[in-house]
Amino acid sequence: MRRTGGRTERRAATADSVQEQSPSVRLPARLHALGLRDVARIVTHTNRTVMVSLGARRVLRLHLGYSFAPDGVLSAIVRFLDPRMPRSARRAAEREFLAFPVERFAPTPDRPAPRDRPRPGDLRVLHRLRRLHEELNARHFARALGDIPIRISNRMRIRLGELAVDLRSGRALEIAISRRHLSRHEWSEVEHTMLHEMVHQWQAETGLAVDHGPGFRRKAREVGVLPTARRALAR
Repeated sequence: MRRTGGRTERRAATADSVQEQSPSVRLPARLHALGLRDVARIVTHTNRTVMVSLGARRVLRLHLGYSFAPDGVLSAIVRFLDPRMPRSARRAAEREFLAFPVERFAPTPDRPAPRDRPRPGDLRVLHRLRRLHEELNARHFARALGDIPIRISNRMRIRLGELAVDLRSGRALEIAISRRHLSRHEWSEVEHTMLHEMVHQWQAETGLAVDHGPGFRRKAREVGVLPTARRALAR
């Protein structure tokens, strides 16, 4: 903006200035041009475990590396997010965008991953959780599930538990159980949460998508768990 002769003039943005925008700035416009709809905001990150996620408030989180992806990869993301697409088409689109080497273009800073600080009594609780996993594995899965690390999470505020999965290989990495859940709820509810996450482990180990789709719901009914693992954990 400049002032000349008592008047204020605003310089119009030129085509050259648009072309000079960084890939991350251009990313939302590229996605919308490829058909992305019903997204309130797009946020980029360099998290190694979550490439694409759409939150309840319609906030789309994408790995920063996708800013450098060709239109074909971005089109696969758009298809994956479209609930009208057939399940098989969404799975194919997921495989396509996960194959893009995002960290080649936006590497994650080298820093140790934060770990939950152990507390007195954790070893006893972890031993009990491991024994619970063994018992439920024998009772509901004919001991078909593999051994898996179990962790007590200090950071979960809404979720009761979660299964961490390597998005590229689909391998189940660990089961985390909320510390608040353990301290505030009955052990029978913890058993229910563990069984819920073990259904996800079963999905991963049998080559299925780890989600809450029809396959999960069928298996959940078979073993006797609810389809969600959420409960208010705040004080």
